[in-house]
Amino acid sequence: MRLVFAGTPNVAVAALQVLADGPHDVVAVISRSDAPLGRKRVLTPSAVAAHAAQLGIPTIKANRLDEATTAEITALSPDLGVIVAYGGLVREPLLSAPRLGWINLHFSLLPRWRGAAPVQGAILAGDTATGAAVFQLVAGLDAGDVYASLSRAIGPDETSGELLDALSHTGAELLATVVDDLAAGRATASPQRGEPTAAAKITLQDARIDWTVGATEAYNRIRAVTPEPGAFTEIDGQRLKIGAARLAPDASGLAPGALEADAAGVLVGTASHPIRLLEVQPAGKRPMCALDWWRGLANREKAVAR
Repeated sequence: MRLVFAGTPNVAVAALQVLADGPHDVVAVISRSDAPLGRKRVLTPSAVAAHAAQLGIPTIKANRLDEATTAEITALSPDLGVIVAYGGLVREPLLSAPRLGWINLHFSLLPRWRGAAPVQGAILAGDTATGAAVFQLVAGLDAGDVYASLSRAIGPDETSGELLDALSHTGAELLATVVDDLAAGRATASPQRGEPTAAAKITLQDARIDWTVGATEAYNRIRAVTPEPGAFTEIDGQRLKIGAARLAPDASGLAPGALEADAAGVLVGTASHPIRLLEVQPAGKRPMCALDWWRGLANREKAVAR
């Protein structure tokens, strides 16, 4: 088949590679436009666009699938559109332009966690399992019939970055199987069953840790927003990014936000037991061992995380 592939972040690269290695022809990649990155704000292609260039696949860079982009894609006469974390909506007439429409690889067990941040939503909610699903793209948000899915446990210390990386590879294989089945005319899809839940896009404010909640809830938030946008708290009005942490149920209780150190890290009090910070990044500095940061902190006795 002739495929067009739409994706943007690194989590979509494995799917593009699997399809490029397969028997089908990826005639074009659609990805969001180059974005300024780093302190010097250098315009940088997305991970998918960069990988497409390595593969020699023509790339259409667009933040919106507007009339001009739709015409460009339609002119390629694709049999199937494949989308993985593109970051934009596919509407009519583009939705119906490929002969077989579009399929979407989504990182959840639909209909649970429809939306932009399904893995983060699962970890925030304390789910112990999640997965990936390949479904037919329709006008409704992540509401189409499902061709195939897989499930896996969520590790108690697994971050959203680690979980997404794992699902990107297993999900890519699942996606390739569905594409092959569609080409052979043997693919079947089933309606989603169950009550949908929504996973809205994660914002920077979502990454601020509230130490007045229980340790498990606070720790789930740290895991959910790691590595992006990155969990943080404030100490004496200065932002402190949390790189790595663990629950510390055996440590002595501390008041919410209170800080003290032990041999393994820096303890922060919550409404239940403490959380131990292992790696932190003070504003304007590189990531460092939490104990090293603590030793260099002025007025440690009065320091409180807020």
